[in-house]
Amino acid sequence: MATSETIDHQTLTRLVEAGAVRGATVVGQPGGWGVVVQYGMTERAVAAKRGPVRVWRRFETLASYLKDMGLYRYQVDAVNYTPESLRESTPKRPDAAERMRRAHEAAAYDEWFRGRVEASRNDPRPSISNEDMKAEFAERRAALRAKATQ
Repeated sequence: MATSETIDHQTLTRLVEAGAVRGATVVGQPGGWGVVVQYGMTERAVAAKRGPVRVWRRFETLASYLKDMGLYRYQVDAVNYTPESLRESTPKRPDAAERMRRAHEAAAYDEWFRGRVEASRNDPRPSISNEDMKAEFAERRAALRAKATQ
């Protein structure tokens, strides 16, 4: 991007809230997309928390960022955007899919388990003592043994 000076997220938020932003241009570059914001007679690139210019790898993510910010209309300059460089710079993480699958399974199990505990707590039937349950299962085992020996 041609702009050497930057603007941070917090300042941009205040400018948008004040209605001072008069335009934005999404600029394609190797590795993703950047944003140049026009306000007053000034143009500034949106800065990253750590680094000079923030770069979004996915256009959809950038569009959501701008929409959440309150910037609904902007120009797109895709002259320098190269999708090949994006694929080269994307780190390969074959373990990520497996890790996410396990995390989703764990979350689903946790939700199921908590639901069972809550259902048990809300059960209106009277509680059964441990001694009564032991006696009941002893009777069942005896009945099964008697049936098995016939």
